[in-house]
Amino acid sequence: MTEREKMLAGLPYNAWENELLAARLQAKSVCHAFNQADPCQLDARMALLRGLLTLRGSAHIEPNFFCDYGVNIDIGDHFYANHNLTILDVCPVTIGAQVIIGPGCMIATAIHPLDPVERQTTESGLPIVIGDHVWLGGNVSVLAGVTIGDNCVIGAGSVVNRDIPPGTVAAGNPARVIQKGTSI
Repeated sequence: MTEREKMLAGLPYNAWENELLAARLQAKSVCHAFNQADPCQLDARMALLRGLLTLRGSAHIEPNFFCDYGVNIDIGDHFYANHNLTILDVCPVTIGAQVIIGPGCMIATAIHPLDPVERQTTESGLPIVIGDHVWLGGNVSVLAGVTIGDNCVIGAGSVVNRDIPPGTVAAGNPARVIQKGTSI
């Protein structure tokens, strides 16, 4: 099994293996070009990301945007992300349609071992799924293995470390459901 196959399967893998390092550097190069592109050239700027991410329709991402690989990110139609979105996509990140992401958010599939010796050579990850019609407030962190159901709102500054059921409002650190139904 290759290091990439281990990574995508959620198994411990060596992130510094040559193929993975080259893929990360390629993604970082695309992100750099996107982040430096003329902000008035919206279509040209987004075209840079269309070669890296799977964008299933209209999408607008404000700079700065950062990701590990990009190819593990699948985004639905009518997507909007405000400034400074970081997606650490060592495992698949699936984002539904009609999703709005506030500024300063992080979506991180990566997991690092607690043991300091293991942490020097390996990491792993778990996929993240964000449903349709979801709004992540500013500075939300979504951690590895989480599913956020359809029609959810996640309050600003929340740390989502467990699944959030559909049609709820969640907030806090750790995020917890504070309201059923998203009609406020």
